[in-house]
Amino acid sequence: MSSENTLFPLPDTLLHPIVEQALSEDLGRRGDITSAAVIAPDKTAKLFLVSREDGVIAGMDLARLAFQTMDPSVRFQAEVQDGQAVRAGQTLAAVEGNARALLAAERTALNYLTHLSGIATATARAVAEVAEYGTDIVCSRKTIPLLRVLQKYAVRAGGGVNHRMGLDDAVLIKDNHLAYCDSIAQAVRQAKRAVGLLTYVEIEVDTLAQLDEVIAAGAERILLDNMDDETLKEAANRCHTQTTHTHTIYCEASGGIGFDRLKRVAQTGVDGIALGYLTHSSRSLDIGLDFVA
Repeated sequence: MSSENTLFPLPDTLLHPIVEQALSEDLGRRGDITSAAVIAPDKTAKLFLVSREDGVIAGMDLARLAFQTMDPSVRFQAEVQDGQAVRAGQTLAAVEGNARALLAAERTALNYLTHLSGIATATARAVAEVAEYGTDIVCSRKTIPLLRVLQKYAVRAGGGVNHRMGLDDAVLIKDNHLAYCDSIAQAVRQAKRAVGLLTYVEIEVDTLAQLDEVIAAGAERILLDNMDDETLKEAANRCHTQTTHTHTIYCEASGGIGFDRLKRVAQTGVDGIALGYLTHSSRSLDIGLDFVA
């Protein structure tokens, strides 16, 4: 079951304070003293953002804002857009303006662009691995503090699907919650009554017996945690055939699933595969800011 994935851009009103904070961290108390010491204040430059390896891009607006926050007159001419696959050596954007401003913003722009493009690239690779099965690649809340909205955007840029953004937009009942509940079925019923129709309720199970109980309780979304492939196959079948709803239950496999196991898990028939490594362990994409004489 592949979910539609429209990549809505993050608005500048959201991104601008994030970029300003990052620039402030880098500029410190005196600004870029290196550029101020050796470059004339009226010197201009034209530089090029270039990908040094194949990948999928995310973070172009952040890069643009980093340069234009330092100097609003900077011209940022994008050659690609977020979600686009690029090749090694491909130019992503031309940046032209005051040389001091460009060099002061360089690291902040590259930090965002390389990190988010790395996430988008890893996500796209996972999506391609399971494409023939129509399985969603789903991220988690295992994100770097204060970067969640950006990292989850990068997952979408790579063709993945976001799980809940935070604790407040969906219910996910896990084993630590169940330790303080009378039963799984009771927890599902209480949660559904508490949050209403427009908020989905998902529950984590790690055995087929638990699965049967939550299906009977009316669960509409189930996280299948730390199951082997054969158990996942049986669990997916039950989710898709034993539901009391007019539609099947969405079932999502989780639990330390690596790239080498993705295809086998997708073959079990689950609707989605949760991959924490997308946001907490993806390698940055190598991108540079190059001067062309």
